[in-house]
Amino acid sequence: MAKGKAVFVCNECGADHPRWMGQCPACGGWNCISEMRVSAAPKRQADRSGYAGSAGEGTVTTLDQIVLEECARLASGSTELDRVLGGGIVAGAAILIGGHPGAGKSTLLLQMACTLAARLPVLYVTGEESLQQVALRAARLGLDRSQLQVLAETDVDTLIALAERHQPKVMVIDSIQVMQLAELSSAPGSVAQVRESAAALTRFGKKRGIAMFLVGHVTKDGMLAGPKVLEHCVDASLMLEGGNDSRFRTLRSHKNRFGAVNELGVFAMTGQGLREVSNPSAIFLNRGEQQAAGSVVMVMWEGTRPLLVELQALVDQSPMANPRRVTVGLEQNRLAMLLAVLHRHGGLQMADQDVFVNVVGGVRVGETGADLATLLAIVSSFRDRVLPAELVVFGEVGLAGELRPVANGQERLAEAAKHGFKRAIVPWGNRPRQDPAGMTVTAVKSLAEAVEAL
Repeated sequence: MAKGKAVFVCNECGADHPRWMGQCPACGGWNCISEMRVSAAPKRQADRSGYAGSAGEGTVTTLDQIVLEECARLASGSTELDRVLGGGIVAGAAILIGGHPGAGKSTLLLQMACTLAARLPVLYVTGEESLQQVALRAARLGLDRSQLQVLAETDVDTLIALAERHQPKVMVIDSIQVMQLAELSSAPGSVAQVRESAAALTRFGKKRGIAMFLVGHVTKDGMLAGPKVLEHCVDASLMLEGGNDSRFRTLRSHKNRFGAVNELGVFAMTGQGLREVSNPSAIFLNRGEQQAAGSVVMVMWEGTRPLLVELQALVDQSPMANPRRVTVGLEQNRLAMLLAVLHRHGGLQMADQDVFVNVVGGVRVGETGADLATLLAIVSSFRDRVLPAELVVFGEVGLAGELRPVANGQERLAEAAKHGFKRAIVPWGNRPRQDPAGMTVTAVKSLAEAVEAL
């Protein structure tokens, strides 16, 4: 038997190195290089004709000679999942879904598979659980188990051979970390096994037009486990977020070749599985009867729809020499910048104050339209003045203290008016031609004008 050789592979970028090093020269990561054994036997060359990345003879052509075809999409049975995917499932797409243990990855995909199995052949492959465990979960969720095909297998070659025989249209692999190729001597879950298994399944799915859903684990830092090239070889990378202390789960797209990457799907974890939340604004606006200082409602834009969330701030005298700046759901560096703008152009000094900012409901806000709401909540807490309950704000704050307009301002105001808000403070560039019914819109040009408007 030929002796295998040892190689050192970076877990972050997948680069190969002849020896171990503390820092990867390719990506600059520290302590991310691990040793693995590779068999000396040559790898089999898969048939790669008929899809992108073909190893056969190619033909050079121009873009205008390519026949444009409408990308047909398959409804998954979940409106929120279809929204994040860009409108539905594309045939031959490789979709990676990650999340912390207990987030509901297997539950979501099992519900989708049982729904799709009533219309077309679906194969659910489990490598971590037994078939009885999968059947018990389906029975507990009240799903139709009569049409879904299930398989307990971890060998990729055997899995592909069985899929060739049964010809499914959708496959679910739970999970990619336990899949392995016999031609590689490394253990399942290693860099080589995860990378090559995902590549083989993706090639097979594109060749046969099978939509492939791959379940991925996450590390303690919240990133997808395995090499970084795992996200590059798939068409869409989704992340199901939500802790065990919250009954709500959010599904975000980090990469999507068939749609937008800023869509957000909201689910509620119940005894019957994950249920869609068609109106997430009503949930995130579950405010108490008695309003407190430092609370304000803002309108954020997620993908193709507005979302109303409550933002809270707490400003308190700091007993330490270096006051704390803590954010939950917002970028911490941006908070430091906004406090500097508030001092220079708003006349409020926070150098001796602890500032805590939280987005209620576990929502993560990544857009700059939350700047004005953040500053007004901080001013409200610092002055101990309660803001009106029917007030909604949004807008970007520049370093010169000016308010910059944000995208989709009209749609944001319409969403706020639909939920009963009577007053809005927006940038001058987002002023509407006509105020929404029952709402008074105040357009301001600077941070000082916004504070004065309150």
